[in-house]
Amino acid sequence: MLCLGCWLALPGSSAGQGTMPQVLDTARLQEQWNYLQERTRIYNDYRAIREDMFQKVKRNAMDSLNFQKGKVRDLSGQLMATREEGDSLMALLQQTREERDEAIRNRDRLSLLGKGMHKTLYNTILWTIIAGLAFLAILLFTMFRTTRHSTVRTRKDLEELREEYENYRKQSRERYEKLVVSHHHEIKKLKEGRGM
Repeated sequence: MLCLGCWLALPGSSAGQGTMPQVLDTARLQEQWNYLQERTRIYNDYRAIREDMFQKVKRNAMDSLNFQKGKVRDLSGQLMATREEGDSLMALLQQTREERDEAIRNRDRLSLLGKGMHKTLYNTILWTIIAGLAFLAILLFTMFRTTRHSTVRTRKDLEELREEYENYRKQSRERYEKLVVSHHHEIKKLKEGRGM
């Protein structure tokens, strides 16, 4: 019996050779190992496995390893691509933040006569100028009104003064004429009084 077991386990023996079990073609690697463990015998702490089955399981194991290595390579490539994309996105995010900060600074800064200044200072200067111009406009309007009122009053006084002057001139002329007439009458009386 012992001889028979060794003879069956030898790779060149045709008695142990048969068709390849379907489990070695279709099952998963773990199931193939389980199949070999259940179907092979142990002799002196050695497991007797047919060479063609061993080679088939070895090829299947190598194919599985190569497939997994390929998956690992693909995943490593994807991981590297994802990291590069993440780094690129982080750089883009940093650039976007800097542009946002610059836009905020530019939004809060205005240019007045070629000098950049903060919006608050610009508003303060602008409102001070507007208030100064408004004050100046009010002052000029008040001065105009006062001057106009004074001019109207002066014209009125001038008209009254002209009227008084005309009245005075008229009265003076009338008085002068009366005096001349009266003086003429006096001279005439004197001449008549002497000639008599």
